[in-house]
Amino acid sequence: MPNVYPITVPIHVDDALLLALSASNNHLKMERDRDGNLIVMSPSGSRVSEFQGELFFQLVLWNKKYKYGFCFESQAGFRLPDGSVMSPDVSWMSKQKWESLTEEQQNGFAPACPEFVIEVISPSDSLAQQQEKMNRWLDNGCELAWLIQPAEKKVWVYRIDITEIELNEGFSQKLSGENVLDSFVLDLSELEY
Repeated sequence: MPNVYPITVPIHVDDALLLALSASNNHLKMERDRDGNLIVMSPSGSRVSEFQGELFFQLVLWNKKYKYGFCFESQAGFRLPDGSVMSPDVSWMSKQKWESLTEEQQNGFAPACPEFVIEVISPSDSLAQQQEKMNRWLDNGCELAWLIQPAEKKVWVYRIDITEIELNEGFSQKLSGENVLDSFVLDLSELEY
């Protein structure tokens, strides 16, 4: 499948317009860059969506046990400190951070960056653009981020304040939530693609 790059529409989009556009075009994934431009992406393919669902399920299972915070799937948008609104494939925010938001903030694009995000690379995605997106997550306060390319069985681990990105090849290892997701372990060998 050829790379299908997101379309950036050079018009200023505020939160209200982005919410309205997203609601009326729920078959598309929309974000806003730090300059206020609309970014329109095609939905994930079915295999990638199933993979994302399994990742979300594993995170939710862990969170149900420990109740440290809140899990979000790919439709959740977060208004980040740089002014962008981004929607990770899977994310987690601590209870303290989430509960510091008002109900109105929680119902819109929450003005907070999740501490943990996972982005999954679809066959149609550009690796370079996804890697840049991971850097934007870290620049906005994300503490731990995983970029997973299921087709190639590769995982890049990004950590706040650490410039070296860890690359894991093959799905035989386990990923640790480290000090961000205490005791969370994702066994990649259990993920079929």
